[in-house]
Amino acid sequence: MKQEIYIENLKCGGCAATIKKGLLAIDAISNVEIDVEKSIVTVNSEKDNIEQVKEKLSKLGYPEVGNKNTIVHKAKSFVSCAVGRIDS
Repeated sequence: MKQEIYIENLKCGGCAATIKKGLLAIDAISNVEIDVEKSIVTVNSEKDNIEQVKEKLSKLGYPEVGNKNTIVHKAKSFVSCAVGRIDS
């Protein structure tokens, strides 16, 4: 099952690396693709776990477009971005 989510705060490859690592840790997810320019995360999963994916994205600092994008989300995304740059 392919699921597409438009997210906030996605800025670079560092962000993408953190998102990919975080989402691949969820059971049943086999692939994660990230379009940094369009702020789209595409997830291939064996089951319908879209709410779990959205929750994980929000915890990483990348809430779905249209959801509340608080200063906490922005701060978390900044840290996630930096960590992703170091890890990649």
